[in-house]
Amino acid sequence: MSEYLSTEPYRGTRDFLPDEMSVRTQVFHRLYEVLERYGYQRYDGPQLEPVEIYESKSSQEIVNQQLYTLTDHGGRRLALRPEMTPSVARMIAGNAGSLTFPVRWYSHPNCHRYERPQRGRVREHWQINVDLFGSSSTAVEVEFLELIHDMMASLGASTDMWRLRVSDRVLLDALLTHIVGVPHDKVRETANLLDRWEKVSADTLAESATEIGLSEEQFARLAEVVKDGRAAIEELPVEVRNQSRLMQVLDTSAAELIEFDPLIVRGFDYYTSTVFEVFDTDPSNRRSLFGGGRYDNLVGLFSNKEIPGFGFGMGDVTIIDFLDTHGLLPRPRTDVDVVVIPTEEQLFDPARRAARVLRDAGLRVTTPLDTRKLGKEIQRADKAGARAVVIVGPDDWVSELVTVRDLASGEQHQTTLHALDSSVRAIIPSE
Repeated sequence: MSEYLSTEPYRGTRDFLPDEMSVRTQVFHRLYEVLERYGYQRYDGPQLEPVEIYESKSSQEIVNQQLYTLTDHGGRRLALRPEMTPSVARMIAGNAGSLTFPVRWYSHPNCHRYERPQRGRVREHWQINVDLFGSSSTAVEVEFLELIHDMMASLGASTDMWRLRVSDRVLLDALLTHIVGVPHDKVRETANLLDRWEKVSADTLAESATEIGLSEEQFARLAEVVKDGRAAIEELPVEVRNQSRLMQVLDTSAAELIEFDPLIVRGFDYYTSTVFEVFDTDPSNRRSLFGGGRYDNLVGLFSNKEIPGFGFGMGDVTIIDFLDTHGLLPRPRTDVDVVVIPTEEQLFDPARRAARVLRDAGLRVTTPLDTRKLGKEIQRADKAGARAVVIVGPDDWVSELVTVRDLASGEQHQTTLHALDSSVRAIIPSE
């Protein structure tokens, strides 16, 4: 070939070499363990879904700008999944007759969106999705608040490193209509303005408010609602507050787990009441890490059954950036524990037997594939991160003995295959 193909991945996607994959695996497994302690069960679904399930309820930005779409040979319009929630709603609706509610499920899909790659945003990402279906109780909100705190703690994050900001679509609509005086047909546009409140200048916000049709007085009142936060809720009629599940949570001890914030809007059309986002507090990474909320009507796209849901998605890009920012990323664990070295080709079978003993004991073990000088193999083992080597030599093997060497101290001794595990464990204690 006159020119080689590029070794770079498609823009917005990533390669994960072993060191990075080790870090990611450790992070995700900590999160899996917390989820399963709460009774959540893992599931998965297809990467390809009908375009219609996103056109019905996903944000217009995703549908119009970010979907990867294709038409199959049967003329069906399909999309690479940009998110998991519509898929899990479809699965719940399709299997509702055989499920016992409430259902607690989690998954870790990869999702695809055509975005402009930048810090925190790529075109292919992995996202831990957590969903609970079948309960309208405010106990669901409380469970998720506690779950999020435990998940963040499992990563080593203290509560001063992040903020859990919560709002409610019911309360927000009432604040805009009752307090600010926004007409009902302008509520959605005004909510979108709130979603941009911290991202653009005050002048830009004022201009956008004018374009929506808000007066200067209404815009000033909107700014007061943002500033007042929870205090603004007290101005709402009692009957409105009683409709809000979040309001009920705020009246319990679980209120200490969250911060009410009317700026939390969430862009997806399927959220019906409680919405939340988790934010990094570090000035160098002050951004949303993940979020979610309650969606009581999404299963209705696929069935006449009324099955309320609550869930969130935690993307890998933002959570890894968060851990990196706070120095919380675990150390890669890609080293081998032991290298078993046959000094002659005819000793490969005894070396394989020695390696089997150590692998059965749970150690990470490699053996050379070709014979080289012993000194070279020991150097290679040290470079691979091994703590010990097992040397199988002709003179020792006549008596079915092998030599165990501690690569840190240089000390070595002979042992049998029967005692090999305990000999090596003396050098490499269990982690």
